[in-house]
Amino acid sequence: MYYKFSGFTQKLAGAWASEAYSPQGLKPVVSTEAPPIIFATPTKLTSTVTAYDYAGKNKVPELQKFFQKADGVPIHLKRGLPDQMLYRTTMALTIGGTIYCLIALYMASQPKNK
Repeated sequence: MYYKFSGFTQKLAGAWASEAYSPQGLKPVVSTEAPPIIFATPTKLTSTVTAYDYAGKNKVPELQKFFQKADGVPIHLKRGLPDQMLYRTTMALTIGGTIYCLIALYMASQPKNK
């Protein structure tokens, strides 16, 4: 005996062989026709090479030579005054924040006087 799933009762039900091999009314024959085209415009082939125009020249080789130069200056200070200002500001804020946290911990550890 053959069985098929009944969508109405949500159980297996007895069926003929032809119904069991094409469940839920699906057609067993597959069409050989190509599906219709979804987009009307043709697509661009990926094998074509396109050249990109950049706004400026490639500065990477020059910057590599500049930063790899052995002049004894740390890498984070190589560009001069702007790097020094940024470095010193960062250090000042870090040290100031550490001192502020230590003062806040000291004040929190002291009992309040009534």
